[in-house]
Amino acid sequence: MAAGAGLAFACTLPPYTEGEPGAPLPDLDEEQLRRFAEGQALFNRPFAVAEGLGPIFNQDRCGSCHDLPTSGGHGAEPVVKAARFDPVEGCTTLSEHGGDLLQQIVTEPARALGVQPEQTPEGATITADIRAPAVYGLGLVAAVPEADLLRRADPDDTDADGISGRANFDADGRVGRFGRRAQHATLRGFVEEAIRLEMGITTPSRPSEELPNGRPLPEGADLASDPEVDEATLQLLTDYIRFLAPPRALAAPGAGEGRTTTDAARDLEEGAKIFDFMGCAKCHVPLFTTAASGSPSFDRRRFRLYSDLLLHDMGPELAGPCIPGTSPSEWKTARLVGLGHRFEFLHDGRAPSIEDAILLHGGEATPSRDLFRRLASDARRQVLLFLQSL
Repeated sequence: MAAGAGLAFACTLPPYTEGEPGAPLPDLDEEQLRRFAEGQALFNRPFAVAEGLGPIFNQDRCGSCHDLPTSGGHGAEPVVKAARFDPVEGCTTLSEHGGDLLQQIVTEPARALGVQPEQTPEGATITADIRAPAVYGLGLVAAVPEADLLRRADPDDTDADGISGRANFDADGRVGRFGRRAQHATLRGFVEEAIRLEMGITTPSRPSEELPNGRPLPEGADLASDPEVDEATLQLLTDYIRFLAPPRALAAPGAGEGRTTTDAARDLEEGAKIFDFMGCAKCHVPLFTTAASGSPSFDRRRFRLYSDLLLHDMGPELAGPCIPGTSPSEWKTARLVGLGHRFEFLHDGRAPSIEDAILLHGGEATPSRDLFRRLASDARRQVLLFLQSL
């Protein structure tokens, strides 16, 4: 193909699907917009004890953990997770001691009966504060064909490039794509686990209360009948998240400080090239396209993601509480879209800057990290400007 023909073809590609943070996807129909608005209101309203909140929980509404910079964004309030890892036996979430997520608030009726906030389970070998990521654009992530994810997996590193990402699978054999360990294959499962564990609200498929550190609840600690939410409520919350648009790229930073907009745009272009040169785009895959769909908002939509949604070994420095089938240092590649809206980085928020987060990368990312360290100061600045624009 001639170079001119290739350029002409590239110019016919549809634009990325995105919007302002918290905005709905473009081209939603009236019914979808109605469900988006109703789901958003439900996402941000507090649940009451009489409705089933608790008796042990962390927050009374979904929006408490997803509110920066708008509803559906990331959260500054951490939760505590704990797990046990043994090199021979693998990882366990200590379900007999209440599971890996510690619920740290107790309702007044339960506290009056002696129920206490959960403590680190007996036998835990690793704990961490975990920050909630944004849920923007997850409906498009759900619409990516499984084959597009699996073709990027290389668990045995057959091409010897040092990158051995692997897919995680749920109990039904579906490719996981949600959660820090890609443990959920569906948005519905992702939402249900959050409302059940973070808010202590039972669901039709999980009608039993969470037990504080595995101990039985005293009679009268929770008077709401189970399940405490119905399927329609779960679907409304799921649809709200499904219809959230990915955030668009930020304007080129740096213009107006003795530099022109053209200078700033050139920095972003160079930063993107260096990002690719360092090998970062092998895992932080920039673009995906959804499958064909009867809904215009999801029909073959191109969108920016900067993740392959696969598990990668990030080295011992970034190890954290694992789940069965994973090791402490394995994480799903973090989505970088929206990075410019954050003020702390990595799963536990330990990195105060993007640069600090890069320098903590290890494992499969070691060569890329080392290349970043060796960059000239101007090249490093351009990479960071590019990442801040995502």
